[in-house]
Amino acid sequence: MEEQNQTQQTQPTGQSDAEKNKAMAIVGYIVPILFFIPLVSDAKNSPFAKFHANQQLNLLIAAVVVNIVGGIIPFIGWFLILPLGTIFIIVVAIMGIINASKGAMKELPLIGGFKLIS
Repeated sequence: MEEQNQTQQTQPTGQSDAEKNKAMAIVGYIVPILFFIPLVSDAKNSPFAKFHANQQLNLLIAAVVVNIVGGIIPFIGWFLILPLGTIFIIVVAIMGIINASKGAMKELPLIGGFKLIS
């Protein structure tokens, strides 16, 4: 029992934060409109959950932009922007799920650099 307490105390606080909030960090990548769930739950004070909520909001905005631009522009939008943009959004969402499940705070490619949630 004492050995377990020592290993828990030696873990960095960031790692224990990530372990506690992995599920909250993953939720918004599966359904991007739910990016706000970590912000209104017990994870609202977690830097790990806030980081991934920000990445999920960026993903949601990118998905909306791809769908609007792809839907408005005839032919090029319909047959190039929309399909390739959708594939990009799906790949980036999968990358986000993998990063969150590993406990990593890596920015998503192209869209992850924007900090919208502080």
